Amino acid sequence: MVWNIPNALTLFRIFLVPLLVVVLLTEVPDKEYWGLGIFLLAALTDALDGIIARRTKKVTTTGAMLDPIADKLLMSAAFISLVELQQAPAWMVTLIVGREFAVTALRLIALEQGIAISANWLGKAKTTSQVITVSILIFSLNSDRWNVIALAALWITVSLTIASMVVYFWQNRGVLTEDAK
Repeated sequence: MVWNIPNALTLFRIFLVPLLVVVLLTEVPDKEYWGLGIFLLAALTDALDGIIARRTKKVTTTGAMLDPIADKLLMSAAFISLVELQQAPAWMVTLIVGREFAVTALRLIALEQGIAISANWLGKAKTTSQVITVSILIFSLNSDRWNVIALAALWITVSLTIASMVVYFWQNRGVLTEDAK
């Protein structure tokens, strides 16, 4: 069945993305708290949808396709909004978002060849660092006290982003060659 709780959670995450952007980029009172709450709720749905799908054996093709799209929408929208708010340098966010597109392209090429590339520990560490970094950046919208921590978190995220991309491409370099078929 296509419509189940895990897929509903994924769709809910997608619907939270525009709400997050509106809250962050307009003059909503206490937007750092509202934005952080919306972002963390969306991140929680990412964790829950996979856990529920596996435990209830409700893994679907729809869910497998929608989940990474929802993840990339959430992270890209959050990071790009934070660039607009001058909380994150555009070059760092470009690296982060660019990596997401590059690894997604690699996965699609591999899938076309019948190869599924699952997340490795470095990719999971990258995702965890992104959630932590975005949370710190949103929370620190109206405070300079978190600037050093936010910058350190951004550097860690960028480092994990680059490292995980290099590892994904190195480990799966065969799918990019002509003799992979």
